[in-house]
Amino acid sequence: MDPRQTANIFHELGYISQEQADILVQEALDIGKPIDQVFADNQILEEYAFFKILADSMGVDYYDLQGFEPDPQILQLVPGGLARLHRALPIGAGGNTILVALEDPLNTQVAEDLRFALNRDIQLAVCPRKVVSELINKNYGAEASSMEEILAQMGDNMEISMEEGGGSEEFNAQKAASEANSAPIIRYVDLILDKAIQARASDVHLEPFETEFKVRYRVDGAMYEMDPPPKHLALPVISRVKVMSNLNIAERRLPQDGRIQREINGRPVDLRVSTLPTTFGESVVMRVLDRSVVNLELETLGMPDDIYSFICELIEKPNGIFIVTGPTGSGKTTTLYSCLGKINTIDAKLLTAEDPVEYEIDGIIQTAVNDSIGLTFASLLRAFLRQDPDRIMVGETRDMETAQIAIQASLTGHFVFTTLHTNDSAGAVTRLVDMGVEPFLISAALEAVLAQRLVRRICKGCLTSYEPSESVLGQLGLTPYDIGDNNFYYGKGCDVCNTTGYKGRKGIYELLKVTDPIRELINERASDIQLRQKAIEQGMVTIRQDGLRSIFNGESTIEEVVKYT
Repeated sequence: MDPRQTANIFHELGYISQEQADILVQEALDIGKPIDQVFADNQILEEYAFFKILADSMGVDYYDLQGFEPDPQILQLVPGGLARLHRALPIGAGGNTILVALEDPLNTQVAEDLRFALNRDIQLAVCPRKVVSELINKNYGAEASSMEEILAQMGDNMEISMEEGGGSEEFNAQKAASEANSAPIIRYVDLILDKAIQARASDVHLEPFETEFKVRYRVDGAMYEMDPPPKHLALPVISRVKVMSNLNIAERRLPQDGRIQREINGRPVDLRVSTLPTTFGESVVMRVLDRSVVNLELETLGMPDDIYSFICELIEKPNGIFIVTGPTGSGKTTTLYSCLGKINTIDAKLLTAEDPVEYEIDGIIQTAVNDSIGLTFASLLRAFLRQDPDRIMVGETRDMETAQIAIQASLTGHFVFTTLHTNDSAGAVTRLVDMGVEPFLISAALEAVLAQRLVRRICKGCLTSYEPSESVLGQLGLTPYDIGDNNFYYGKGCDVCNTTGYKGRKGIYELLKVTDPIRELINERASDIQLRQKAIEQGMVTIRQDGLRSIFNGESTIEEVVKYT
């Protein structure tokens, strides 16, 4: 259930104050705990009372369901796949109406989806969430058993779309398309995607090898493997993904890029699909772009207060360049989107050139690079200057041409946001010089460089303090004397974080402000070590030092900070 919506209901009914509502919502969001459990843990309302009040507020009946045994004939009215997907339990029926209990009774979209799928009227009932969940798993089987059920339907003897001919494998595209559109394969791929969204995965990897077919998810930057499906399903499963993303199913020798747009668990999700030919078939990676789990607000990125306030002032400037730097997957684009969101007002014209557009934002003109037709960052940037922009975002500065046009744009009254791939903030300056940009142009246009990394947050549900050994402290260059009274924490592992000890990620940052002494060094073609040293003398906090702040605040671990800095 949506914690904010639920807390508002109980606030309006007078059970909690607005201050209590805010605290309960924050606890539910931070720990990832269901809001009814948060109410019970804080001794505000027991589970049965919570759902009884909720039922009364919705004007529907409350059912306890303890010891309830559903009628098998009524269970058959809602197929297992639909019941598991929507977490819906049929508990009664009459005429053309089915009485359904939902794990999330406030999600009225589920009732609409069931009404459409079953062509029956749906009447909602409210029951305790845990009881509904247990009854669905008991009577329809949990997700693991549904996966086994699908694999059993496909069987080990499913025809493969390869035929031996003339000593080489010939691909039968017609048969592959037929298999890709078979019901078991469709259900299997849908279940893979559903599980990825539930796990808040950022990427789904489908990887064929000589003797196995791996399905892996990336969650909070770390890879996790699903139970591998049989090797012979690699081709139909990958073909299914290519069909969904409108790719050429017969082309298996060249990399392809596509996009899937679909609704998963009631929310719209974009999947960016990339295929790569390998020795044992095509490897597929799907980047999950789920707007509902990405907060594009600058305040929520966890920046230190001084960096946050400086950036808020910086992005209001009429001209100049702001560079965000870091490796792939360090959250650079999210930071730039958040900056644009802050200045996305009716009196500003904002244009972006991206490869590709990741999230659509109202009020911003967004364009995608397409190298195959000559639509490069440089050509888009030239066109932007004829569109009367106030601020421009260039997804990535890859070459001298793009860098020079971006600098010219900033010097002619536009503020430019862009990204670079360098290890630290000072490295961005030397990278531009290496590209062939004149140092005097860089010093004139550049306002600041922000380097960042993403480290995993310790799960708040199993946060535990401990005393690190001297050898572990040595990895950070610290002694017991340096740490003083500061505490260290790690996650023991619990149900909230799937025993990983981590849930979510946070940024650590290093901000290089381009002051007059820094400009002089740039003009003298100083090395990045000299630039870095001067910035530290002027008060720059390095990315490692900001990592220490996250450790001492109990937000991340020594291992994470050492790994990424």
